[in-house]
Amino acid sequence: MRTDHRVVVLGAGYTGMLAAIRLAHRTRRTGVRITLVNPSARFTERLRLHQTAAGQELADHRIPDLLAGTGITFVQGRATRIDPDDRTVVIDGGAARLEYDTLVYALGSAADTGRVPGAGDHAFTLDDPRTAARFAARVREVAAAGGTVTVCGGGLTGVEAAAELAETHPRLNVTLISSDRPGAMMGDRARAHVDRALDRLGVTVRVGARVAKVLPDAVELDGGETIASDACLWTAGVTVSPLAADAGIAVDEGGLIVVDATLRSVSHPDIHAIGDAAAIRMAWGRIHGTCQSGMPTAQYTADAIARLLRGRPVRPFRFGYFHQPVSLGRRDAVIQFTRADDTPRRAYLKGRAAVMYKETVSGSPLKMYRISKRMNVSATLSKGGRATRRAAA
Repeated sequence: MRTDHRVVVLGAGYTGMLAAIRLAHRTRRTGVRITLVNPSARFTERLRLHQTAAGQELADHRIPDLLAGTGITFVQGRATRIDPDDRTVVIDGGAARLEYDTLVYALGSAADTGRVPGAGDHAFTLDDPRTAARFAARVREVAAAGGTVTVCGGGLTGVEAAAELAETHPRLNVTLISSDRPGAMMGDRARAHVDRALDRLGVTVRVGARVAKVLPDAVELDGGETIASDACLWTAGVTVSPLAADAGIAVDEGGLIVVDATLRSVSHPDIHAIGDAAAIRMAWGRIHGTCQSGMPTAQYTADAIARLLRGRPVRPFRFGYFHQPVSLGRRDAVIQFTRADDTPRRAYLKGRAAVMYKETVSGSPLKMYRISKRMNVSATLSKGGRATRRAAA
């Protein structure tokens, strides 16, 4: 193994953090140099930002503290350009330049506010703690006046946010706007529990509605109807950084890096893409970005790079979904168990049992990071069984 091999990891979210820490453990005492790049020194637990948006205080975890003892170099800054020919990454427009032999691209995704007029100007998102905190401050004002908050998007993030807001602020009027039934990907019984929980919390649900425009004080629907909105939270759709496409790295129609069966770029094999940044296909279909799928890609990639550096073969990545966990405030939740392709099974959990399950099985990854400094632990709940043993189409 080369002792001067340089690995640069872009993004210190759930996947980038695990990839860096696990790779450091797998290559300890070899001289491999790992650099982790992130715009903020704070580690963001993005899956908990709906709690921040509701005004709850979360612990402030610092990336250098999480990396202590690993030998990883942390660079605080934003990657603004990749030169895959020279194998360099430019930070903050030229403030720094990092050379790499292997690049791990883990920049994730953000809420897509560009498709609907006004969403970028007047809606808040759950993309980072600062925006979520500003939204929380606005919500406190709106709640005190008995006003209305709209949550646009009935996916799992929108459901969690609407429930959290309504439970934390009983005087607040919360309207969830969704083109489909909230939690539509779940089975009938789990989805019925979501409906009951939202009704119990007083959330007004507008199903079959599409947002045409976000105004400073209202949300306009396709048919021209307007819904009063003192604050709007946007959770509908995602977009990714244009950094890879701008660098000439092969991407799909959504800007995700196209990877082979070992999660390496099909155009630049020295680049590994993980999590929301990668277009990954299994035999059963396309993986969609979630923490559940992202963490296994990070685990796999760290192990794959370590094997490649030792001249060992790498088996194809395999993954299957296992569950859809959804919090419904602090005292309720629902867990829909799934097949590998994320379609619902009959089994599900609800209520306190679901809350305990969610906190135990799909809670904070910080414990995994700490353990991963000393030993290899698995982040993969399911490899998909027979559904992933066939080659992807």
